[in-house]
Amino acid sequence: MDQSAAVSAQQPTVATASQPAANLSGLRFSKGHGTGNDFVLIADPADNHTITPEQVAQLCDRHRGIGGDGLIRAVPSRFLPEGRELLAQDPAAEWFMDYRNGDGSLSEMCGNGVRVFVHFLIEEGLVELASGQVLTIGTRGGIKKIVRTDHGYAVDMGPWEFIFPAEATSKAMDALVSAEGLEVARPGLSVSMGNPHTVVALAEMAELTSTQLYKAPVVDPKPVNGTNVEFVVPAEPLVHDGVGTITMRVHERGVGETQSCGTGACAAAVAIRHWAGSTAPNAWNVNVPGGVVGVKFFPGEDGREHVELSGPAVIVATGTLS
Repeated sequence: MDQSAAVSAQQPTVATASQPAANLSGLRFSKGHGTGNDFVLIADPADNHTITPEQVAQLCDRHRGIGGDGLIRAVPSRFLPEGRELLAQDPAAEWFMDYRNGDGSLSEMCGNGVRVFVHFLIEEGLVELASGQVLTIGTRGGIKKIVRTDHGYAVDMGPWEFIFPAEATSKAMDALVSAEGLEVARPGLSVSMGNPHTVVALAEMAELTSTQLYKAPVVDPKPVNGTNVEFVVPAEPLVHDGVGTITMRVHERGVGETQSCGTGACAAAVAIRHWAGSTAPNAWNVNVPGGVVGVKFFPGEDGREHVELSGPAVIVATGTLS
């Protein structure tokens, strides 16, 4: 059951040289999560609130703010240039997921965040979505279609692709990744899910547990816009009843280690399936510290292979900034 609590957070007003900060006093917010990947959510149907990167970082601070891996502003697509571009492609994408990482930096999108975003729209009365119905939204990672299920939401994450396709095809790896707790650098495979990921396979759970993710792993070569890094252990056996199972931890750009990463779970399944070969399944369970998400591969209408991410979404609190 979702819980609602009256909470408040001291939110100082910060200004930058290029853009004055808005006073956020009195602004309503919600706090939600998808398998432990948590977000501060703001409804802005009239595009009245300009929230600076500094304010995002303050709101997402776990000691002096609300706390979250990122901030999501729900705004009609027509108010943003990138949103208007998406509306030209699909007029159904009326709502835009304006997402920022916990440090205030912009991010293309977030798979867990999409589910929480849609659940937030429903809870706020901004959309209606019955089980089995589809909602189309806009993100900086493109148009996303979400189905409400009996146990949460399933998101068409769109097509996946290798960031360095020539290296991935010829060598099955394209980077070396170093992290605290690993004695030597490990090979990785770079996958784009609309945002960049580098996936590293580990041999056993002990290695996954001992890997330290309090600071960003070093990836060489690093994708131009940086990368999220997933460390993954395949189950033994890998496939049971036609479903593959893996366990992962992730370091997200601009955030650090998180309890879950939806696009990261998709990228991890892409990489493990690629390494496993042509007999690997199209359905996967991905264990993350915050729970379990489902990943499926299917042919998209654009002729490319798409990835579906499914899992729960929860709103845990609502409140007003003081």
